[in-house]
Amino acid sequence: MPHSGSLSSSGWNFDNSYIRLPEILYARQLPTLVATPETIRYNASLGTSLGLRTDLADPDRARCFSGNLLPSGADPIAQAYSGHQFGHFTMLGDGRALLLGEQITPTGERFDIQLKGAGRTPFSRRGDGRAALGPMLREYIASEAMHALGIPTTRSLAVVSTGENVWRETALPGAILTRVAASHIRVGTFQYLAAADEREALRLLADHAIARHYPEAAEDPTPYLAFFRAVLVRQAALMTKWLLVGFVHGVMNTDNVSICGETIDYGPCAFLDAYDPDAVFSSIDHNGRYAYSNQPSVMQWNLTRFAEALLPLFDDREERAREMASEALAVFPDTFRREWTSGMAAKLGLESVENGDLELAQDLLALMREHRADYTATLRGLSEETTPETPFFREPGFLAWRDRWEARLARQSGPIVNARKRMRTLNPAVIPRNLRVEEALKAAATRNLAPLERLLSALSRPYEHLPAYADLAEPPAPWPTPYKTFCGT
Repeated sequence: MPHSGSLSSSGWNFDNSYIRLPEILYARQLPTLVATPETIRYNASLGTSLGLRTDLADPDRARCFSGNLLPSGADPIAQAYSGHQFGHFTMLGDGRALLLGEQITPTGERFDIQLKGAGRTPFSRRGDGRAALGPMLREYIASEAMHALGIPTTRSLAVVSTGENVWRETALPGAILTRVAASHIRVGTFQYLAAADEREALRLLADHAIARHYPEAAEDPTPYLAFFRAVLVRQAALMTKWLLVGFVHGVMNTDNVSICGETIDYGPCAFLDAYDPDAVFSSIDHNGRYAYSNQPSVMQWNLTRFAEALLPLFDDREERAREMASEALAVFPDTFRREWTSGMAAKLGLESVENGDLELAQDLLALMREHRADYTATLRGLSEETTPETPFFREPGFLAWRDRWEARLARQSGPIVNARKRMRTLNPAVIPRNLRVEEALKAAATRNLAPLERLLSALSRPYEHLPAYADLAEPPAPWPTPYKTFCGT
């Protein structure tokens, strides 16, 4: 029987505050039943932290995370939002995702629980509301890797197969991802209300976001401006963290910018191998709008759209509201530059930033670009006590740079060995290298989950040098053709 029964003794503890907002922000919708759900991956440690029972077994677990069996207290909704997609404004909404509710953990934290690929919604337009196994596992891998790297992110609780095919260019096995987020409120959520000229709903949404994510803003004389500034600071920090690990999101539309500062929507994402500031992996980013080095400027553009949506809350006088927004936005470039400079200095073992340190870091990146040196392996190699035997580390230009770097390290209070030890906590040994991700996804499509499990195990401890996973840390041979990733929609 559809959605019969409920999981009342599994640790679910929902308190769904979002549905207390105006109904223009969502549509109630039950998940579409699937044929034969089967658990492909369950994140037991995350489930425990959420307060869920660890002994919940299939088939109940698979039924729960497919939407066939709703947890007690769940009240599924598709959220409404809009967004600038590659610069073009579109009215959107959850076309294949349903928010089950907000789980309150044993420590009192609140997290959204969302099923991605749960079927058609009122916002699906021409989509089928479904998802394929490969893209859902890619999001699982990428989001859990980012979490282990210390980067704010949504997380993945489970992936279940549906027993049904979805059609993209060919038939693919269907799947549903259970995503966990501090919330799914996006820049595009505010744009949706602004476009509809729903000013009271806009204020209520802002109050909700402030109470949930930025309670300190409520004490400010200009709370909505303080809210915007706080979002800006978090996004500048997030862009810094992305660049420092070589991450390329691939589809930085305004509907993919979470106002709580988490990385969200891992579609055509990838990590740099050879350092290239112009790297683009998304198959649909034909003009390089979301290239690796463009991400901070795109985020500033996205935040400008956010400020435009919030203008009625800043001040009743439009001219004054725009002045306030411009003043707040003007700090983004310096905030990002300061964050990136200090972050890159730390990756190079520097305890503080001095004159010349920015140039030192930029000169290294220029050499890496010139020689197509691997980004992750080079920075990790600098942290090792023994210099790696790679062509780049023997280049005359690099050797001259290394002399400058070591002279800079020698001016610090402690020995260089201590600086290198610190560096190994900031420069990962292993990342989700594109080749290894593709190998794991290909094997999983045939139900061989061993490569996936091995990759996830290595990625859970990215800053450790683990001989058993040495092959996963090795830079791959150059791709015969440019590597491309796909949204999976």
